[in-house]
Amino acid sequence: MGERFGVGVAVASSALGGTAAAVTRYLVGSADPVTLAVLRFGVGFLCVLPVALLLGARWPPREDRSKVAALGVAFFAVFFVFYNIAVSYTTAARASLALATLPLQTMAVGAALGVEPLGWRKAAGVAVAMAGVALALASGLAEAPPGAWRGELTMAGAVLCMAFYNVWSRPFIRRSSALGFLTLGMGCGAAALVAVAALSGGLASLGSFGAREWLAGLYLGAGGGALAFVLWVVALNHASPTRVANTMTVNPVAAASLAAVLVGEPITLNVLLGLVAVFAGIWVATSEPKAAAAAR
Repeated sequence: MGERFGVGVAVASSALGGTAAAVTRYLVGSADPVTLAVLRFGVGFLCVLPVALLLGARWPPREDRSKVAALGVAFFAVFFVFYNIAVSYTTAARASLALATLPLQTMAVGAALGVEPLGWRKAAGVAVAMAGVALALASGLAEAPPGAWRGELTMAGAVLCMAFYNVWSRPFIRRSSALGFLTLGMGCGAAALVAVAALSGGLASLGSFGAREWLAGLYLGAGGGALAFVLWVVALNHASPTRVANTMTVNPVAAASLAAVLVGEPITLNVLLGLVAVFAGIWVATSEPKAAAAAR
């Protein structure tokens, strides 16, 4: 199992993440950003932990645990609070469009840290995929809610946190296991979120949830929290950070599709055309000539 397997897993993870954006948009009026993050990663951690224990996941070695915990808090707590704030200002599709800048930011971070050199195929693939995302969502930009730019700017800035997470995660995963790394990081992030939500009184809002809100919250935790990020760290273990991040361009398409059902965001022919461009970009970025592959 090599790079293509990792990219395929990352595509599935990004699609789940897109549906989570739509569900977050559905719930954003019922709870504050910290409490929504508690739902996503508190429930997610409760799903992941027994699986990790049952499968005997290899945990990060002692010398790595504080760093893995710090990465977990930075990503699962800090990043996703800003993620939820961003979604509260704008539509799921527009927020996910800003999130799709992840490939570019991961490429920049990887190159700056000397982890992954840039190549013309990767750059071209990201460019094609990003153009596909822009095309897919262009028809809805004029109908954005007032002040939506705050959400997109917040998301684009917060994505830098995820870019560092992508680049820094791989060595920790390899010294432990994908499931052990994820469980420890998500658990630390969830603990920080629960503490903040308890102190701020945000957990009280869960008492007003009806059956639909709880169903959406459970999906957010099990699908968008547990399964999506199990797949993401597995992908990071098999493919380069840039190629994994490039699949984030699937996220806006999935978000727009489900948001059309949940909150009435429109889908047009541009979405379908953009979807073709997205997958074309992923193919360009993740393929290489046979001669180059043999030499590598």
